[in-house]
Amino acid sequence: MNLTLTRDQLDDDVTIGRLQVDGAAECFTLEDSVRPDDEPKVYGETAIPYGAYAVDITMSPRFKRPLPLLLNVAGFGGVRIHPGNDAGDTEGCILVGQVREQKRIGKSQLAFDALFAKLEAAKRRGERITLVITS
Repeated sequence: MNLTLTRDQLDDDVTIGRLQVDGAAECFTLEDSVRPDDEPKVYGETAIPYGAYAVDITMSPRFKRPLPLLLNVAGFGGVRIHPGNDAGDTEGCILVGQVREQKRIGKSQLAFDALFAKLEAAKRRGERITLVITS
């Protein structure tokens, strides 16, 4: 399964994008701000670097439930895809939602549930799940 996150709103306080699953539109995304390559990562305030990442579903110690986890993100640990609506709901993770607003996303739980069902099905089939982040 191939996930593609296209970042198209890069503000100083929030990054909003679109997520596709195998080329089909899935939902909107919200992340922390993207830092230039020459600026240091700031814990809880920085989006992960552009690139390709393997995704697994593992138990989240913070949320106490299985969630998608991005693997081998340089300089980051525990990067997950989960529900949330604004920059205050993420500490470097990717939030998903069905509705896009100026600085937030809405109907997050609905978007997450639909995406998670697809990810779980792919994992059960033994498919490799990859996320590519572009601009």
